[in-house]
Order: sequence, then structure tokens, then C-alpha cells
Amino acid sequence: MEHYDVPVMTFLFDLELTVDQPYHLGVTPKGNRRIIHVKDGYFRGSLLNGTVIPGGDDWVTVLGDGTIVQDARILLKSYDGALIAMTYRGIRTGNSDVLKQLERNEEVHLDEYYFTTQPVFETSSNKYDWLNKRIFVAQGRRLPGKVNYSIYTVGE
Repeated sequence: MEHYDVPVMTFLFDLELTVDQPYHLGVTPKGNRRIIHVKDGYFRGSLLNGTVIPGGDDWVTVLGDGTIVQDARILLKSYDGALIAMTYRGIRTGNSDVLKQLERNEEVHLDEYYFTTQPVFETSSNKYDWLNKRIFVAQGRRLPGKVNYSIYTVGE
């Protein structure tokens, strides 16, 4: 079987979200759930810049070992006025001590845990229509009261 070249990843933008304390829904039939409200934020890149409209949420499932599975929906507004829906699913995991530090809202060095998401964008903007037609990945970082992502386009 022939292997293809490794896909190129191109930086899209950095995203910073300011978040509230989580609402702990508790253990439901779907798992140990909590909901984290996104208060605001911004994104910066060479092709796309703007703010995060307050009101998005991350519906987190916490697995038995402390790993979190994200299901987030937020709304972006570019500086030129385009509205862009952003959803993403992701995983944050690491050893139990690191996960406990993150749970206590402590800063942990990025190389001590895995935090990757797959953003999907949706917009009616002709200028940013290409966002509807690409695959993206993001490297996340949890900070006290904030979450940062560096988002990349996969392929050219």
C-alpha cells in the first residue's frame, strides 16, 4: 500500500475564551456532565480576526479517569461583521495528578497533558465560505478562567 505525504497544517488563528465556573449537572445516563458557559473572547490570525459573542457553552462529559470529552458551540464575529458558528469536539487527558490540577483551575504546562479539538465552522459569508469547506484541528491549553486554542487548517 502506498503512503501519501503527511498533510500540511497551516495556522488559522489563536482563540482565547473567558469561561465561567462550571455547572455540575452530575452523573446522568450519558455520563458525568458539566456545562461551562463562555463569557467572551477573541481570535487573531493573518486571515481572520474578531470577537466571541457571549453565550456559547461547552457540554463536557467527564470520564471515570478524569478525561474530559468536549462538545462546544460558540459564535464568532469577524471584525468585518461576518457571523461564524464554531462547534468543536475534543479530548483533554493526562495523568491523574495533572488532571486534578486542571480541575482545581491551576495552570499546568502544555506538554504535561493532551488537549486537542476538531473545530467545524459554518457561515453564510461569501468572503469566509472557505471555512465551510475545510478540516481544522486545534491544540488547546487550559488556564485559570480561560481556554486558549491554536487552530490550524489541514491541507492546502
